[in-house]
Amino acid sequence: DARVRGWFLLDSYLPTFFLTGAYLLCIWLGNKFMRNRPPFSLRAHLIVYNLGITLLSFYMLIELILATWEGGYNLQCQNLHSAGEADIRVAKVLWWYYFSKVIEFMDTIFFVLRKKSSQITFLHVYHHATMFNIWWCVLNWIPCGQSFFGPTLNSFIHVLMYSYYGLSVIPSMRKYLWWKKYLTQAQLIQFLLTIAHTLSAAVKPCGFPFGCLMFQSSYMATLVILFINFYIKTYRKAPSRTAIKETPVTTEIKNGFHKDYFAAANGFQNNKKAQ
Repeated sequence: DARVRGWFLLDSYLPTFFLTGAYLLCIWLGNKFMRNRPPFSLRAHLIVYNLGITLLSFYMLIELILATWEGGYNLQCQNLHSAGEADIRVAKVLWWYYFSKVIEFMDTIFFVLRKKSSQITFLHVYHHATMFNIWWCVLNWIPCGQSFFGPTLNSFIHVLMYSYYGLSVIPSMRKYLWWKKYLTQAQLIQFLLTIAHTLSAAVKPCGFPFGCLMFQSSYMATLVILFINFYIKTYRKAPSRTAIKETPVTTEIKNGFHKDYFAAANGFQNNKKAQ
């Protein structure tokens, strides 16, 4: 798209490709580097980082709403050229959205440095690596029009999500953070709404490229599948702490004592004899 010619990182795919490669390499080398080292705390860094991403997401959310309102965007289907200056305004916000995806690589780097390897799942790495590359393509060929909807929803979700992450770093705030499960539900709803919005332009076209609509719907479908899998594993299958606590003890009782008591006592006595 001639309107984005000369914008930072867009004229060549190589910077995006190499930054993605560096991201994946940092995960691999970082895990090796941290293997025999204690985890970093990074509390202050995480508070500043999460606050920064929250503010950036809030800016993008408000600016996208204002720009699309100014351009009279059609919610059902919006083409790439009819809104004039408003299209340029939307494209500028979407460039920040693209650039935010390379900033968000730090999510994973912080996990590596804090040795939170359980958080570095296939879903996490797949989502971060692919979004940065896909949005390079979006900015080069479809930088406005129908492309506005997903980032608007995602910016709203990120305001909530990075607020949660920032607060979770503060120990005194953790008892108030009961809404992580609902964040995942909100992300799933976001993906489903984006698919519905994307397909609406295929059902009643307005000149937006059909192939891009099909690709975006397919990609979002992969995220729905992966997030549902994550949700089931995290919130459905794990037994609750209450259930674990209430599990009855079935040890045999002799003379008013559990047999485990005698085993422990015998072990203690045997150890004394061995000494």
